[in-house]
Amino acid sequence: MADAPPPNDTAGHRARLRARLLESKGAALADYELLEYLLMLGLPRVDTKPLAKALLKEFGDLRRVLTAKPDELARVKGMGEGGAGALVIARATAQALLAAPLHDAPMLASWQALLDYLRADMAWLVHERVRVLHLDSKNTLMRDEIVSEGSVDQANVHVREIIKRALEIGSSGLILVHNHPSGDPQPSRADIQLTREIVEAGKRLNIAVHDHVIIGANGHTSLRAQGLM
Repeated sequence: MADAPPPNDTAGHRARLRARLLESKGAALADYELLEYLLMLGLPRVDTKPLAKALLKEFGDLRRVLTAKPDELARVKGMGEGGAGALVIARATAQALLAAPLHDAPMLASWQALLDYLRADMAWLVHERVRVLHLDSKNTLMRDEIVSEGSVDQANVHVREIIKRALEIGSSGLILVHNHPSGDPQPSRADIQLTREIVEAGKRLNIAVHDHVIIGANGHTSLRAQGLM
């Protein structure tokens, strides 16, 4: 079924919104207006202001809207594939910009850039995500891989699979990362135990585990910095 045509005054409203966007480079727009404009790209025949406000009501804030998965976005009536696609491509573009510095220098020398990238990707997720960063002998990023998407409070991570993948790629070092949907980045006993198991498995094969970083809405924790690995 085709999208319903927008109200007659939509063209003028969109022109004014576009003018404000370009004049201020986005700084003058409220969160719902940023979402409204993004959604316009995927739903050109729909009045997207009500939809933008509905998304903010459902997820709480702009960050959580942009980090929601497509099936989560689909809970909001009117989204459709066009709307979801517009939000996903906006997030992917932002992630690409944040990831760019990570490829230009040794990872351990680009720590703040790494944290900015991870925080943007993982801090506001409502489920747990585990990723492994694979480094070469110069500590340059080779691969950034998501290895598990879990429920609100757990994700399945297998030591054997992580080490096996490192051997397949030829990684010299690893940085482990996961998020806590609760927002509290403090490590659990299970986090510490898993980290130590991966460290020991890596040692036997000359694969260094440089750190395990936990990301939360309230900050981050480095197990290396806390002396827990």
